[in-house]
Amino acid sequence: WCYSISGHAEENLIRDLASMSTKERIKAIQKRPETMREKRELRNKVLKEITNKARQRGDRPSCCTQCLQGAAVSFRRFGNTLSERFQQLRVWQKILKVIGAEFGTSVLSYFVFLTWLLNFNIFSFLINFSFIIIPQFLAAEPNNLSFTGLELFTGAGYFQQTVLYYGFYTNATISKIENGPSYNMQLGYIFTVGIYFLICFLILLFSMAKFFSRSFIQPQKFSGNASKLLCTWDFNITNEKAVKLKQKNLHTQIKEHLAEENKEVLNLSAMERVRHVATHLLAWVVSLGTAVAACAGVYFLSINNLELFMKGYSNDLEGQSAMLVLPVIVSLLNTLIPFFFSWLGHMEKFQTPGQHLYITITRNIILKMSIVGILCYYWLNIVATSESQCWETLVGQDIYRLVLVDFIFCLLGSFFGEFLRRIIGTTVCLNLGLPEFDIARNVLDLIYAQTLTWIGILFSPLLPGIQMIAFFIVFFVKKVSLMRNCQPPRKVWRTSQMMTSFILLLFCPSFLGVLSVIGVAVWRLKPSEGCGPFRGLPAMFSAVTEWVKSLESYTASKWVAWIYRNLIASELFFFILCTFLLVVIYLYWEIIRAKKTMAKGLRQQIEN
Repeated sequence: WCYSISGHAEENLIRDLASMSTKERIKAIQKRPETMREKRELRNKVLKEITNKARQRGDRPSCCTQCLQGAAVSFRRFGNTLSERFQQLRVWQKILKVIGAEFGTSVLSYFVFLTWLLNFNIFSFLINFSFIIIPQFLAAEPNNLSFTGLELFTGAGYFQQTVLYYGFYTNATISKIENGPSYNMQLGYIFTVGIYFLICFLILLFSMAKFFSRSFIQPQKFSGNASKLLCTWDFNITNEKAVKLKQKNLHTQIKEHLAEENKEVLNLSAMERVRHVATHLLAWVVSLGTAVAACAGVYFLSINNLELFMKGYSNDLEGQSAMLVLPVIVSLLNTLIPFFFSWLGHMEKFQTPGQHLYITITRNIILKMSIVGILCYYWLNIVATSESQCWETLVGQDIYRLVLVDFIFCLLGSFFGEFLRRIIGTTVCLNLGLPEFDIARNVLDLIYAQTLTWIGILFSPLLPGIQMIAFFIVFFVKKVSLMRNCQPPRKVWRTSQMMTSFILLLFCPSFLGVLSVIGVAVWRLKPSEGCGPFRGLPAMFSAVTEWVKSLESYTASKWVAWIYRNLIASELFFFILCTFLLVVIYLYWEIIRAKKTMAKGLRQQIEN
């Protein structure tokens, strides 16, 4: 079964496979060390042999059975073809393998997280485009503003009268055919945003559970490096380049496992421990003070930004270009301060690279989420109560500029933080050497960008499409910068829980904080009177309330009103639901602990 067979031996093989049951035959073909094309050819020959035997015996299946079998085979072939085409479109699969082989799982985790966010934004864009943007195109009026090109940076001018911003959307019911089907833009807008965030919540929970399972449960199946060395080789690999890449990847993984098992525990004296604790405390005081100072600067700058807009620059593109000062300063703080935090981490001299990474990530998340919190306070409590004709569009423009400038600074960070650092380390100061890829800074840049995108979805439905393009460019720029400018980590270490940590940070505080902001905007704030789909309503959610009231007059729809009153609008229901979720999470955690304990005991028995 382990060698290629031809001629008479192939005929015997086909007869043997034809005599098996369907399940056994599928498993036998899957185990063969052949390409997918050869396996399909073998399967087709076996099916032909089975058909010929059935005809010889006179067991001709009925017409209905033949149709069902033909449909099943066609559907399976279509699924296989579609899967192959989809895999070909994912151009980063080979790149990820190369990165994992060259730089290890720590750097690879950043690129895996980036591709995960890229797929996430593709999904977001498709939902918004299908249920919000396309209906608005049907009711849109011609844009009479001229396009000068400066709008690409300011997000104002011509873009104000496009589907990019909330203020352009109509509050009418869209119907292109008289007495035909209609589309309620208010309900479509709020239900799309609400269902989207519900799906995001479920995806994040599922992803955390999946990566948690991979990190804490599945690794227990291996009893040591011997199993990884002897049982993980893929014998279907025949290409020479693929073989070398797989060898290098396994070599890196084994080095990481050995480094984790052989890590040294430093025995420090009492005086050295006191010195270490004092250094860490001082570093935390300095980092928190830096974050507070940055937030204060952003707050006062945002107040001046609003005053600049309200002084008469609302229709002047040159004046609005001055509003780029806020996103530029915010992006400068988000770019330069993380370099300072990385330097602080090197001064603290952590025992393991993992400690350095997680502490730096914690400081960066405090900085970036604090700045986002200040901006959200500015948008919801100052801009929303200002005399602007359409405060939602103003918020959307601010977020658009922040996303755009952050993307530009991300590219500049690769140039100045990695390319120039390589030039200096190889020509001017040889002791520095090549730089290492800063995982903490780059990961927090992604989380910050995704947080802005989530907040901006309500005010700029096209923002996920813009972020999708930005992440696609960032992936290849970072890949080129990594290969050309960086060296693998000096200390080899394994990061089995890295993706779990990234998704957890994306969920809390990022996603949960965004839900709070969206909740305040939908339930508490009064929409603008002259723009947007919710104009004239006391709150955006009032559109749902009025719709439910209208359903009560129809007998067939009273169950919807009952669900709304007794479940969605009931605090008791959400209390019970949250309690149930906490109990499920607790039970899931206990099951994981029990599995880990059993696996650890079994592994000790095997080793003994």
